Amino acid sequence: MCGICGIFGGDGQADRHGLVQAMMDRIAHRGPDGEGIAAGDSFVVGHRRLAIIDLATGDQPMWSTDKRYVLTYNGEIYNYVELREELIKRGCTFRTASDTEVLLQLLILDGPAAITQLNGMFAFAFIDTQTGAWLVARDQFGIKPFYYTEANGAILFASEIKALLVHPAVEARSNWRAMQHYLTFQFCLHGETLFEGVTALQPGFYMTGTGGTIDRQHRYWDLNFTVDGHHTEQYFRDQLSELLDDSARLQIRSDVPLGAYASGGIDSSVVAALTNRHGTGNTPLFHGRFAESDAYDESAYAKIVAKSIEGVYHEVVPTAQEFVDELPDLIYAMDEPVAGPGLFPQYRVSQLAVQHVKVVLGGQGGDEIFAGYARYLVGYLEQALKGAIFETQEEGSHLVTLKSIIPNLPVLQQYRPLMQHFWRDGLFGDMDARYFRLIDRSPDISSLLTRAALDRYNSEQVFADFQQVFNHPDTSSYVNKMTHFDQKTLLPALLQVEDRVSMAVSLESRVPLLDTRIVDLVTGMPPPMKFQDGRTKHIFKKAVEGIIPKKVLKRKDKMGFPVPLSEWMQKGPVRDFVSDVLLSKACRERGLFDPAALEKLIKTEARFARQLWGALCLELWHQRFIDVA
Repeated sequence: MCGICGIFGGDGQADRHGLVQAMMDRIAHRGPDGEGIAAGDSFVVGHRRLAIIDLATGDQPMWSTDKRYVLTYNGEIYNYVELREELIKRGCTFRTASDTEVLLQLLILDGPAAITQLNGMFAFAFIDTQTGAWLVARDQFGIKPFYYTEANGAILFASEIKALLVHPAVEARSNWRAMQHYLTFQFCLHGETLFEGVTALQPGFYMTGTGGTIDRQHRYWDLNFTVDGHHTEQYFRDQLSELLDDSARLQIRSDVPLGAYASGGIDSSVVAALTNRHGTGNTPLFHGRFAESDAYDESAYAKIVAKSIEGVYHEVVPTAQEFVDELPDLIYAMDEPVAGPGLFPQYRVSQLAVQHVKVVLGGQGGDEIFAGYARYLVGYLEQALKGAIFETQEEGSHLVTLKSIIPNLPVLQQYRPLMQHFWRDGLFGDMDARYFRLIDRSPDISSLLTRAALDRYNSEQVFADFQQVFNHPDTSSYVNKMTHFDQKTLLPALLQVEDRVSMAVSLESRVPLLDTRIVDLVTGMPPPMKFQDGRTKHIFKKAVEGIIPKKVLKRKDKMGFPVPLSEWMQKGPVRDFVSDVLLSKACRERGLFDPAALEKLIKTEARFARQLWGALCLELWHQRFIDVA
């Protein structure tokens, strides 16, 4: 786990070496264990190292023995041991015990075809110094970040956007199309970022070029929802159980101490149990809770898991003052705001974990892969009503009937506001329009926008951007359409949070549920096996029976790491902080939010609504990046 950056091409007059050194300094937190630079006629690349595998000889950038090829790489190749054995059979010899050299040798032999052989999380740049050709790639789910931009005839890339901004020709300007995505979803689509001219290489893609010219982008992996109707549920259950176990076996490979997150939910509990099974036992487990009320405290479940696997339980209790002190720096660490306020407690748990270990495993991805969100149940409740009333066959056959869904509806007790919004209008519309309404945040935040900003907001374009992802040709089932969209958009956003909050404290975070073998198996399952009668994570729960305690497996009060912001907004440092930021002169003059609407929301309602969170993050982002440009 590291930070990478570099420059391809340019006019040759700029101090590329000095610029790359400055870029590395911006992301030093990603790799405090070492740094290196490699340069040639048409490139300079840099690397900051967090040493996890082969502590002694795994330094980067890494050159081939003949000095023709060089690699700078961020991530972990979990199957590097097996790949190394195959490469030795093909005649390769090795100088190190690192996964970096395995990747380097594989790229030399197989070129882009090497990428499909990798089981891991990665972002890298590989250069042929003889021809000037380069290849960059990002893992299948976007676990590791890769951003790029063009400036003065050169291509700049880095693990974090802030590193790109050191170049004098890269100006920090806001991107309105991406801003509309954020206002709607709290994340951006299609590789857009909030910075004009800065693009994220999309998950599952590689890009090639020569010097300062991009030749092409190519998708080397994609989600496949072609349904496998030949196998039984028992087959899928057994296969999933085996793959979960094997993924954990591979991902505990480390030359430094490791532990696991323990949120008290099913996903992290399974990962913690499997980590402990394949490790040395007594796995350190890390949990965060809030002291305000039981509604923000899942520690009882986390402790049940710790006791069942004989793990060593550690917890942190974040406070309102810490939120105020750390949020501006967190927004800077994030590069751009995405998702919700859960990033704050995630960061505090990362701070806790790094005091004990250097690597931590977590359950990220479980909700998106196994259909775990309550909104899927809301969507299918409407689907069941539509089928019962109109006798429709929208999916070819009814995945969920009204009769079958009723026993699972108590899960929705805490989602009354979502249902009230969802049922208000648009009932029984097309699938894309219905799911868009379930995830659309713009009705909330648009009430805070100025008239000028509202006039610029193109709702038709935003919906068209959404449809481009949602209406995948292989996803006729509603649950597959919903999970496909979330895997393509929400999941990379959540992984950005995971990457930044861990790397900000120099901690490596691994996500065993996002093994492509697992995802390929689940996306190919008949939809009823994933969402039988509206039971979220149906097949996953069947596969992990016996791995975690029944009290955790059967729980229906999932929280999702809520933050007591509404309580904090009543009085004290959070209320004062939010007022200072959103009622500041800079915010008033920016022209994005209506000052009167903000003041009313803060002073009259005195609660922390979702629109307040979105406005606060955007204003802090402008102050940290745009105003200082």
